Amino acid sequence: MAVSERLNLPERPESPPSNLTLDPKVRASIEILVVDDEHTLRESCATLLTSNGYSVEVCGRGEDAVELLRRRPFDIVLADVFLPGIPGLDILAAALEANPDAIVIMMTGNPSVESSVEALRAGAWDYVPKPFSATHLQIMIGRAAHTVVVGRESDKKAAEKVKKTPNGAVSHSRQSVLLGVSPAFARVISLVHQVSKTDASVFITGESGTGKEMIAQMIHHESRRASRELVAVNCAALPETLLESEMFGHVEGAFTGAVREKTGLLEVANGGTLFLDELTEMPMSIQAKLLRVLQDGVLRKLGSTKTDSVVNVRFIAATNMDASEAVEQGKLRKDLFYRLRVVPINIPPLRERPEDIPVLAEHFLRTFWEQHRGTESVPSFTREALEALVDNPWQGNVRELRNIIEHAVVLLQPGAEIQPDDLPFIDDSSSSAPGSEGFPEGFSFHGDYHEARERVLAAFERGYLARIVRRAKGNMSDAARIAGVDRTTLYRLMQKHGLDRQDLLARSDD
Repeated sequence: MAVSERLNLPERPESPPSNLTLDPKVRASIEILVVDDEHTLRESCATLLTSNGYSVEVCGRGEDAVELLRRRPFDIVLADVFLPGIPGLDILAAALEANPDAIVIMMTGNPSVESSVEALRAGAWDYVPKPFSATHLQIMIGRAAHTVVVGRESDKKAAEKVKKTPNGAVSHSRQSVLLGVSPAFARVISLVHQVSKTDASVFITGESGTGKEMIAQMIHHESRRASRELVAVNCAALPETLLESEMFGHVEGAFTGAVREKTGLLEVANGGTLFLDELTEMPMSIQAKLLRVLQDGVLRKLGSTKTDSVVNVRFIAATNMDASEAVEQGKLRKDLFYRLRVVPINIPPLRERPEDIPVLAEHFLRTFWEQHRGTESVPSFTREALEALVDNPWQGNVRELRNIIEHAVVLLQPGAEIQPDDLPFIDDSSSSAPGSEGFPEGFSFHGDYHEARERVLAAFERGYLARIVRRAKGNMSDAARIAGVDRTTLYRLMQKHGLDRQDLLARSDD
């Protein structure tokens, strides 16, 4: 009986695309263990994988598999979830104990969302329903083998980097200590360290500006995929057709202007990580196409009528929305959400972790001072400045703090003591008051829309000009640079609103 028949598949399955093809010597070095109590299935898998050049062992009993794993580690383990005697999850644990970098794929004839999530969170690399095709097996093991090879590359580069790194250098993982010390942030970092060791998909939530992309970067750089690309896609930044073309690529003639074939970002990220920012803004049609890639790695370019390639990508998604609400509102596919949300990470807003604000401020000060001012003496924060930073509401979170410190760095004198007035805070008092809708205090709704708009703009210009002149301590060149206008325009605007430089400075001293 042919292998394909025993797997209940076509006699001659189409060959999977070759972009994950490995050197025969590399394939032979990859050791695979197949564990299943169905004799026909495990022998069929072993025969097919051996013919593909892998080194394969089989076990029909869970106890035998655990004993074998205690004696020797395997690169890839393909095991049934439901085995008599020892559950498949125990084999998963034994495989990872023997080799923390092992790729473990769980098989089952009774698939469910709950069991798949349980397996993936326990460290499984993938979860596949039975029966599956020979082609599916080849592609799946090809992707897993590719991940093993990428991991070996990363380990080699990391070892070389350690040799070259001078004593006292700060590693990427230790950078997290510089970015937060609060218990809330420590929990996030603990999750980052745990999930970095796996290939599990991660779903990051948090308000805008909390640092979701930074967390994605940390996960990638600590993972076995660190030697390959981390590719970021902002799902809200592009219209549907362009987003699909960017992610999946397109063939020549796919649409007007497609004069040549284009490689998509999924292929660029092959072997590495794809970061999907603002996932809930992705059109549903593209979500459906993305789900196919998540499930089996198969990619079809825009305008193509065939499978163009197979990719091996780790996915990290992020949103500032409540993902469950997005599912209920029809903005996010439920099956895609469950597939991506293997490990959820929520980043608390900066206002809920005030202990981190001085640490972040100091980090940004030194980073931007070195970037903009070089070797000049670094300023220091006064107690009053740190208190002002901690008391700020930080509606824009870490991004707002970062921008304020960079802004201050441009104008500070070397070695200066930083005062609260040196920090260009955004005044949110009017917009944060309930029912204020952001209008200036005492605002009159008298007149039509155009008259009201002019009054709001005038109030903004007066307040803005006064603030930047005080911020620049009366230096009109610095004030013009902050505003992004020339000095002539700045003087003209001040004259328009009856503002005097000396008067503004005198009032700031009162």
